[in-house]
Amino acid sequence: MKKFLTVLAFSALVVSPVMAADMAPRPAPPVYKAPPPIVPIWSWTGCYFGGHFGGVWSTKDWTDATPGDLTFGQSFGSHNVNGWLGGIQGGCDYQFAGGFVIGIQADYAWTNANASSVDLLSPTFGIHTRIDSLGSGTVRLGYAWGQFLGYVKGGAAWEWDNHSFFDNITLATVGESGLQRRIGWTVGVGGEYAFTNYLSAFVEYDYYGFGTRDITFNDGTIVGIQDRKSVVKAGLNFRWGPWWSTGPVAARY
Repeated sequence: MKKFLTVLAFSALVVSPVMAADMAPRPAPPVYKAPPPIVPIWSWTGCYFGGHFGGVWSTKDWTDATPGDLTFGQSFGSHNVNGWLGGIQGGCDYQFAGGFVIGIQADYAWTNANASSVDLLSPTFGIHTRIDSLGSGTVRLGYAWGQFLGYVKGGAAWEWDNHSFFDNITLATVGESGLQRRIGWTVGVGGEYAFTNYLSAFVEYDYYGFGTRDITFNDGTIVGIQDRKSVVKAGLNFRWGPWWSTGPVAARY
């Protein structure tokens, strides 16, 4: 019996290390991997409406265009018509091919710009211009770097203005055109930044060309008036649309 127990104990000592060597090691715990980064992509696709304010600088050149006048073709003079303006704008944009943005826009502004100067052909009189309002319908083309959009624009423009002759002594009006609408063209350049999904701000410069137009005054005088102007404005846009309603799109890499 003692010999059997001795043999059994010896066998256990020999077999145990062998069995331990044959056992597979425990697998290592899984390593947690962070999800791939999310890179936000801003889209300018959508529509907007807002307001703006700024300044207008216009040059008006007056020329006698009354047939038969001894001064026909001569200059009455010119003056710079400057002032403030404020108005509204609205439009829609579409972003494509990465960062390119195309859109349409219409704007309308009221202004207090007016100026007077001496009539060079009759120095006892003066000439006066008042610009009431200014508008345009344009196409915008730009490129977006995330929330910043740089763009150029161009299209049709129109303005409403009034011209008159007045007596330099009494200041009484002696001839007036009445409120006239002029049609021309405009080009501009600007930049816009989106602060949130729904609000953006812009700064813009626009040049307007209205050419020369013959205007008949109520006293029978015909005046050829050449008009060109510059506008600098800043404003806010409130936006909505497919992408603006849900915030920036996210792309995974």
